[in-house]
Amino acid sequence: MRSQFKNTFNFLNETGDIARFTGRLFKEWTKPRQEFEEFLRQCYWVGYKSLPLVTITAFIMGLVLTIQSRPTLVEFGAESLLPSMVAVSLVREISPVITALICAGKIGSGMGAELGSMKVTEQIDAMEVSGTNPFKYLVVTRVFATTFMLPVLSNLSNAISLYGSYLGVNIRGAVSWDLFWTQVFDSLSFGDVIPSLVKTFFFGFAIGIIGCYKGYFSQKGTEGVGRSANSAVVVASLLVFIIDLIAVQITDLLGLT
Repeated sequence: MRSQFKNTFNFLNETGDIARFTGRLFKEWTKPRQEFEEFLRQCYWVGYKSLPLVTITAFIMGLVLTIQSRPTLVEFGAESLLPSMVAVSLVREISPVITALICAGKIGSGMGAELGSMKVTEQIDAMEVSGTNPFKYLVVTRVFATTFMLPVLSNLSNAISLYGSYLGVNIRGAVSWDLFWTQVFDSLSFGDVIPSLVKTFFFGFAIGIIGCYKGYFSQKGTEGVGRSANSAVVVASLLVFIIDLIAVQITDLLGLT
């Protein structure tokens, strides 16, 4: 009972710390001077460096989903609905969430380890002494880079996974390029695309803020750096699922599903 109370207290305490950390983020963001060069550099590292992993994963995801779905649709004589079904599944849910989880593992852990290493080696303290605002330079740029680049990666993942689906459809069938994409776009609407796009901004923000928070307050030397990186991945992945659940409920209430 005592241990459970302690765990609950620690959870609520850390939640409050993350909320204050987020509030400080927006406060520092409004202050001059803006670190545009560092922001663009982080966009490069977050976006371009994550592109190969996202591309491979998206292609395999679209191909496998199509191959696995075909037998079930064949049983019901609905094989012609395969492109439409896969397109809606990928764009609405699978592609944004899988892309966010990949970024949580790669970007979240990277930020946690990088900032954690800077913390334990006192580089952040040295930046404060030299007159540089370390929070704005290290945290604000990384969080907003992740926020803006994750939707880009998600949209690229949509396109690549649908191309993988096209190849999967033609493994045992013969669907022309024009027919496949006509069925895909006929099955999609703004109610599918817009909510999917909007929630990726929240995915990116959550991944960035958790990765930076865990690294910025890392402790206990190199052991703490590893713990920060691992914790950033776990918490960011959990937040992705929570945000997705909330987004689904909101779109359902608004009648967009």
